[in-house]
Amino acid sequence: MSAIDDLTGELARLPGIGRKTALRLTYHLLKQPPEQSRRLAEALRTLSDKVHPCARCANLTEEELCSICRDPRRDAAIICVVEESADIGAIERAGEYRGQYHVLGGRLSPLDGISPEDLAIPQLLNRVDSGGVREVILATNPSLEGEATALYVQRQLMSHGVTVTRIARGLPVGGDLEYADGVTIAQALSARRAM
Repeated sequence: MSAIDDLTGELARLPGIGRKTALRLTYHLLKQPPEQSRRLAEALRTLSDKVHPCARCANLTEEELCSICRDPRRDAAIICVVEESADIGAIERAGEYRGQYHVLGGRLSPLDGISPEDLAIPQLLNRVDSGGVREVILATNPSLEGEATALYVQRQLMSHGVTVTRIARGLPVGGDLEYADGVTIAQALSARRAM
């Protein structure tokens, strides 16, 4: 296999990148000065070496704790549970939420082999049990898998003495938080309901 095929294959593994787009990107990189490709390679290496999950919430960070967990102005009594770190950015863009987060690292999907053991649910329960948490907002995507994940997490939290709410259905079914606009997310957060 050639170097062009190798890079094209790796790029095609990225979400939203098909084989034709991957090949186009490969040829684009070949037209650039070699130092640009080296900078890209170094940025990818640095990314994988330095970025890791936050020790508290599993958001992606270069520090032990992410900037949100370190912020003393955030309300630690409210935890918003999301599927992926990218969902945090979508909620933060709305500018309405001032609590903390917990990243599950995915959503339940038996067809894809993702079970409760594959998600950061025990870490969430530990955070709740350590005290001071009064509300957990479930902000999983409004898809079948997201709803199943929210229901499962809600059932796990029932005996932990915390209020569990769900973001309102201002988001389209089948859509992802990452792509929602700030107004829609703000309305969904303000209209959350008890489960």
